[in-house]
Amino acid sequence: MDGAGLRAVEDAAVRQLVSDQVRSGLNAVTDGETRRAWWHLDFWDGLEGLRTVDVTDGIAFNGLSTRARSMEVIGPISFPADHAFVEDAAFVVAEAAAHGVTAKFTIPSPTVLDFRLDTERIRTEHYANRDAITDDLVTAYRDAIAALYAAGVRYLQLDDTAWAYACSDAEMMKARARGIDTDGLAARFSSVIRSVLDGRPDDLVVTTHVCRGNFRSTWIASGGYEPVAEELLGGTGYDGFFLEYDSDRAGGFEPLRFLPRGDQVVVLGLITSKSGELEDPAVIEQRIRDASQYVPLEQLALSPQCGFASTEEGNILTESEQWAKVRSVVAIADRVWGDRT
Repeated sequence: MDGAGLRAVEDAAVRQLVSDQVRSGLNAVTDGETRRAWWHLDFWDGLEGLRTVDVTDGIAFNGLSTRARSMEVIGPISFPADHAFVEDAAFVVAEAAAHGVTAKFTIPSPTVLDFRLDTERIRTEHYANRDAITDDLVTAYRDAIAALYAAGVRYLQLDDTAWAYACSDAEMMKARARGIDTDGLAARFSSVIRSVLDGRPDDLVVTTHVCRGNFRSTWIASGGYEPVAEELLGGTGYDGFFLEYDSDRAGGFEPLRFLPRGDQVVVLGLITSKSGELEDPAVIEQRIRDASQYVPLEQLALSPQCGFASTEEGNILTESEQWAKVRSVVAIADRVWGDRT
């Protein structure tokens, strides 16, 4: 199949997916990242100065490992005008508009690359070390946001595993073994995010999703949000935070006390996307009440804890189980908050 043929198949899949989301009661829809093999590598591979490469080992999850692919820096990093994600975004924006709903578009956070990149993966003399790429990476992301905005995106999400790793003693130990200075890491992350979001259009909503790993229903990190909550919730400038809370690995709701009172929202990821078993709505509603001890109810919302497929391999549940989960989220949210958009 040539590129045009593949594009036509992808277009049809996205149209169907948007329609299915609307029928399930969602007011904000995505393209499901169905044009991507990875939630993060595809975006970075489209940047100038970066490329995906085969490596010796994949990313180790709890009992499984991804395909052995990683990123290399081969020159100055920048965002090209013809990045494929711009066309992808324009397509889902148009499909959402046809249904009278909002399109959310997702890209990986720059902090993930900042955290994962080893000095040995810098294959160019343009950068002396990991820290030297930061300014160009921030500029590339600001240009990406401008291009996506021009394509019609008004709801952008930066997906992020780095914050969750910073909550894990085990992952911080691994990071130090790689030569990363973990002291003040949360402050570094928030500084990068603020620089990226500085000057964004007033009508562009930008959220983040903090993930502890999601590959074929497995995970990587464990640890509550306390080590990073003050910087994450109070120092980044995001409009909303999608936080995993589907298991004990995420800790308690106490760190939510750092969310400033106002318009920012914490979206509680209480519904797991790692299995098809439906949660008891009464249990979920009680957990929402528990969270409201630290954040006003009007600043809370509900979602699955992560996507149903962070890579093309997908999680271990059926498509019908996935949609049942989505409908359950909508039904519970309507009972707790009423029919709000």
